[in-house]
Amino acid sequence: MPLSLLGVGLSGLAYASIVERNAFRLRRFDVPVLEPGQRPVRILHLSDLHLTPGRRMLIDWVRSLGALNPDLVVNTGDSIAHPDAIAPLLHALEPLLSRPGLFVYGSNDMYEPRPKNPVRYLWRTSKTDYGQKIPNLPWEELGAAMAAEGWLDVNNTTARLKVGDLDVAVGGIHDSHINLDRYDLIAGPAPAAADLRLGVMHSPEPRNLTRFAADGYQLLLAGHTHGGQLCVPFYGALVTNCGIDRARVKGMSRHDSAYLHVSAGLGTSPYAPARFACYPEASLLTLMPRRRGDASTHEVR
Repeated sequence: MPLSLLGVGLSGLAYASIVERNAFRLRRFDVPVLEPGQRPVRILHLSDLHLTPGRRMLIDWVRSLGALNPDLVVNTGDSIAHPDAIAPLLHALEPLLSRPGLFVYGSNDMYEPRPKNPVRYLWRTSKTDYGQKIPNLPWEELGAAMAAEGWLDVNNTTARLKVGDLDVAVGGIHDSHINLDRYDLIAGPAPAAADLRLGVMHSPEPRNLTRFAADGYQLLLAGHTHGGQLCVPFYGALVTNCGIDRARVKGMSRHDSAYLHVSAGLGTSPYAPARFACYPEASLLTLMPRRRGDASTHEVR
């Protein structure tokens, strides 16, 4: 019996680290957030690539997303996990960089991951794990490279841009997981004249979600959770690694008056290279006109 259990455990680990970790999926959602009569637009939400130079399958899969021709690309951070990952990341994003884009940082864009016991996440988050005071990843170079292609840096700032036929107002914050979020810098009612008011962040902390919704942002995008990363079939995520509840650890939901999409992300830490019952993903959100009484979203299979 012990040998049988060992075999099952090894088989599960092999599946999680070799098969599911590379079984990338595109999820599609319709979101009824626009005014009646407005033309639908499509947002490609990318998050948590945690890219290292050798992840060829991930790089090639992200490149394939260029065929979607989204109206807007939103990157909610943790793009890299290695000091030499910027060139591979730009290669992965190259078919998308001609599209309008926005980005914020995650903690792992600034601090290289270190070995740690992942079991600790069962009773605590990784919020206090960053003992380093000085970033050791080239986050400024990362941001400059995306900005040079026309993508907007919305860390603790606001922006306005044209997306399809829409006038979009954006509010973004830096990563709350390392206490760099400064919502007070963007606080106040979002522009009422905008066709869409979009809030962007890395970690979906409820205190920030509540402020975004109260300021009139209609759609909130976040990542960070990895969807739980190691989940239990028919139960779901064991942890979220932030303040959000397990039921909203990935996918579409509501937070007060706003729609919330949390991406389960595409990567893993190099020191925990496994996913189980939680496929790596990107999401294509089709923003649709509202119908009378419509407050629900649905996933398009």
